Amino acid sequence: MVGMSRGAWSGRDRAVRGAALAGVCARAAGSISWARGALLALLTMSLLAAGAASASAVIVHLHDGRALSYLPLRGSAAAALMPLDEFFSNVDYNGGPVMASNTNYTFYWDPPGAPAYPAQYQSGVNEYLQDLAHDSGGHQNVDSVASQYNDAAGEFASYGSHFGGQIIDTDPYPANGCTEAAICLTDAQLRAELTSYIASHSLPTDLAHEYFVLTPPGVESCFEASGRECSVGAARHPAYCAYHGNVPVGEGEIIYAADPYVTGSYGCDDGNHPNGKPSDGALEGGLSHEHNESISDPEPNSGWTDIGGSGGEIGDKCRTFEEATEFGTPLGSSPNGAKYNQVINGHFYWYQQEWSDQGHQCLQRLTFSGEEPTATFTGTPEKGDEVSFDATGSTAPGGVAEYNWQFNDGPGVSIPTETTVPTVTHKFRRPGSYLVALTVFASNGTSIGTARTIAAVKSPLPAITKLSPASGPRAGGTSVTVTGSGFALGTKATGFRFGKRLASTVDCTSTTSCTVLAPAAARAQTVDVVATVAATKSRKSRPADQFTYL
Repeated sequence: MVGMSRGAWSGRDRAVRGAALAGVCARAAGSISWARGALLALLTMSLLAAGAASASAVIVHLHDGRALSYLPLRGSAAAALMPLDEFFSNVDYNGGPVMASNTNYTFYWDPPGAPAYPAQYQSGVNEYLQDLAHDSGGHQNVDSVASQYNDAAGEFASYGSHFGGQIIDTDPYPANGCTEAAICLTDAQLRAELTSYIASHSLPTDLAHEYFVLTPPGVESCFEASGRECSVGAARHPAYCAYHGNVPVGEGEIIYAADPYVTGSYGCDDGNHPNGKPSDGALEGGLSHEHNESISDPEPNSGWTDIGGSGGEIGDKCRTFEEATEFGTPLGSSPNGAKYNQVINGHFYWYQQEWSDQGHQCLQRLTFSGEEPTATFTGTPEKGDEVSFDATGSTAPGGVAEYNWQFNDGPGVSIPTETTVPTVTHKFRRPGSYLVALTVFASNGTSIGTARTIAAVKSPLPAITKLSPASGPRAGGTSVTVTGSGFALGTKATGFRFGKRLASTVDCTSTTSCTVLAPAAARAQTVDVVATVAATKSRKSRPADQFTYL
């Protein structure tokens, strides 16, 4: 959702307030499914009223079709929805990739004469990523929580973290692309600079590398020139603390996160700094959040997300603004008296937990236990664009608790189906190539996903090429073998009309042959015979489809 300054609620934001109220009412009534449906309906209404970039929860879709995922600040409209995530199910798989490993670069855009980074800010962020790399592969911090999520290629978001080093970019800032600060850059401008720098220095562009763009105090950003969703220090419409996205480049892509300076801004930083450095605010205020969401959903809204591929990622579900759920139990106090909940390479840190499907909760760390489920399914076209899916080969320790299907029915359209039944039938909206994803859950929430591309073809028109015999008495009752194509199997799926009268007995043993009893006729005449399948009628093909009453 678009964030607004306090007191500046638009019609869209009032809809968000209504959605939150609907959830609270549902909590009292105990009607979780109703709350979910009502919330999604109100979210849809709010988006239609937006007139700008549209968003669901914390996934925003820009005018150019790109998707970004952002960390909402306290007091924003999106933040009002976060506590309601307790009503939603575990995150589901949507068919896209995860990052099996991550080499992280810090990207400081620092032209001459620009606002300065505070002392120990850059070194503190770099040290954190170095510490993360030192403990790579362990179970000491939230990166171990993300390691439970996989993709259809068989990769897991393993805790395989490395520090690629810092990048100091001295190119001048472009002219302001937005108007919400003295220096205001759009996402398009940040992307352009990052893409140019990476190309000119031959840096890697793939799913194993991520670039964290950290700007100094006084440099703000907005998603688009309209300035409806901007960083926390913007004059109007502050909405986010940080965000992440991807940029396709040739055969690869750039995975990146934008981290404006948020230290000291209560909307993003609660002021608890166990290292006593301004970098503490950057870690709590978005860097760790976006890092873990990039690992599990590097192409926003295609990996692991809530609400059928249109909601929050594994960090958003723990953005509750309540210490017990967002940060968990503190592990202790640092020498300066600040709390910490992470110990990485012997250093103390304080930042949010991540969502774990195993256990249905937010966690500081995870030591995976138990056998993983298996997810396997087949898809078989039956009537062209109607496809049946079978996941009976999937298993889970203690039995499968739930199968979640995601049907990509076109750009930006994902239709979730949650069921305990392993077989479903789905009719695609139009012919084409579609991605179908399956998530299998064990009873404790342990999940695994898989996906495949399904080619849906246009349902063929039924056609009649021969009637045998082609004549019979006016009293009806003649057994007629109808030869053709596009018939539906069985006794009810295909109808045959002789002139104006419908045959009452039909038996289609194949898609090319049916046996019918000719109905009675009022007089001797020759009539057209028409086959109907799913409201689609056969075209006339005289005299092959004509029957003569004697």
